[in-house]
Amino acid sequence: MKKAFIAALAALMCAAALTGCGSKTYKDGTYTGRSSEFQEDAEGGGSGYGTVSLTISGGKITACTFETFELDGTPKGEDYGKEGGEIKNRDFYNKAQKANAARAVYAEELVNKGSIDQVDAVSGATINFDQFTEAVAVALSEAEE
Repeated sequence: MKKAFIAALAALMCAAALTGCGSKTYKDGTYTGRSSEFQEDAEGGGSGYGTVSLTISGGKITACTFETFELDGTPKGEDYGKEGGEIKNRDFYNKAQKANAARAVYAEELVNKGSIDQVDAVSGATINFDQFTEAVAVALSEAEE
């Protein structure tokens, strides 16, 4: 519970710091950011971290990718939530796949809306959202003029 609170607080702080994104200017280029590591919570949220790659052109975010990884660096791909290639826990698998699908939604919304404070969390994928907002904050801090 404490780790979940700390992760939520960190994401909230990142979002608050980025609320004024419109007033900041960014250098054109491609920037990457990585979230802190999340440890599995009592509700079964999977451990790992997220990375983003942002492309900025004309001072605006024009492209974004968001990937998530296990703590050992293994990508959370299409088999995320399976054990040994099989679905052994249907609830965990469904939750993992929902989180997997949310990655693209978050990246697309950031490009379309232009600001992290306008990206909405997908229900059931809030750990990914926290990782996304934190990684975006890191990438944007690199891009600030």
